Amino acid sequence: MILAVTKETKDRERRVALTPEVVQTLIKAGYEVRVQSGAGLNAYYEDSAYEKAGAQVQADRQQVLQSADVLLNVNPPSPDDIAKLKKGAVVISFLYAAINPAVVEACVRQGVSAFSIDAIPRISRAQKMDALSSQANLAGYKAVLLGATALGKIFPLLMTAAGTLKPSKVVIMGAGVAGLQAIATAKRLGAIVEVSDIRPETKEQVESLGGKFIEVKGDDSIKIEGGYVKGVSEEFLKKQQALVAKHMAEADLVITTALIPGKKAPVLVTEETVRAMRMGSVIVDMAVEQGGNCTLSELNQTVVKHGVTIIGESNLPSLLPLNASDLYARNVLAFLQHLTTKDGFKWEMDEEITKGSLIVHEGVAVHPSVKSGVTA
Repeated sequence: MILAVTKETKDRERRVALTPEVVQTLIKAGYEVRVQSGAGLNAYYEDSAYEKAGAQVQADRQQVLQSADVLLNVNPPSPDDIAKLKKGAVVISFLYAAINPAVVEACVRQGVSAFSIDAIPRISRAQKMDALSSQANLAGYKAVLLGATALGKIFPLLMTAAGTLKPSKVVIMGAGVAGLQAIATAKRLGAIVEVSDIRPETKEQVESLGGKFIEVKGDDSIKIEGGYVKGVSEEFLKKQQALVAKHMAEADLVITTALIPGKKAPVLVTEETVRAMRMGSVIVDMAVEQGGNCTLSELNQTVVKHGVTIIGESNLPSLLPLNASDLYARNVLAFLQHLTTKDGFKWEMDEEITKGSLIVHEGVAVHPSVKSGVTA
C-alpha cells in the first residue's frame, strides 16, 4: 500500500503529516511511502532524511497524488488535489467535515474514501490517535509564551534590593487539553492562575495543577458529548461573562480556549470587558479561527484595543512545527495501524473508531454530520 505525503498549502502552516522516524517504522512494517520534495522543510525535516528513512521523494506533486493509495495530510486537501487521486484512494487528515462541505463533495465526486482525524471518538483505546489533544497541548503551551512575551512585566514574584515585584495574574477560559497545559505552563513561570470552565468536573484537574477555579453554576442548556461542549445557551454565556469579567479586570494575561465543534466560537470577552482591563494587559484568543472568544480579536493579527494587546494567532501548533509534526505523525501511525495492514484497509464498518471517523466511503457520504445535502 502506497502512503503519500504532500507539502501543506494552507497559509501559515509549517507542519508535515509524517516525520522520517515514523516513515521508517511504516516501511519496516511493509508500507511504501512517497513524499513530495520540500514537504518537511518548514518542520526542519530535509528531503535527505526521508530518503534515508526509505521513502521515495518526488518533486512532482501531481505524480505523488496520482500514485497514492492513502493521502496523508495535516489540513483538509483541496478539491483540486482530491481530483487528482485515483478512484478508491483514501484521504486521512483533519477534515472538519461539517464546515468543509466542498472537500466532502470532492471526495464523493472522485469516488474516494475519507477519514477525519478530528472525528476520532474520545475513548481510552483511541488516545494514541488523538491528534486534537496532541496539538492542543502544544497550543496551550505556546499561548502562554506568546502572552508572556507581549506582557510588559514578569510572571513570578521577585524580591530585589530595590523592592518586591508582584507576580502576574493569568486568567484562563477553558480547562480542556489546551487550557490545562496553559495552567501548567503559567504556574511553572510563577504566575497566579485562575480558571473558568462550564464543566464542574474540571475543577479537580485545575486545582491539581495549582490553579484557582472560578465556578459558574451550570444549567440544563449545557450539552457535553465525548468530553466536548456541544452547546450552551446565550443566557448562560452572559452569566459566565459577568462573573469572569471581574477576574479579567484584575488580570495581566487572559487566555481563551473555548470552542464548540462545527460552530462559531462562543463570545466570552466583550468590548466592555476589554475596556475594564488594565492598560498593558494581554489577551491570547485561541479560538480566533472560529470567530474568536473575544469580540475585538482579529484573525492572525496582534492588535491593541483600549490599551490591551490582543493576539489572534490562528495556528499555534504550527509555531512549534518540529514537535507538532512529531506528535501528529505518531497519531497518524497509530490510526493507520488500527485501520489497515500493509496490504489494505480492514473496513470494520461497525467498529467504533472506524465508524466515528469515516466521513466518506468509496464516494458515499456516510457520517451523520455530512449525510444530508452532500451531492456529487
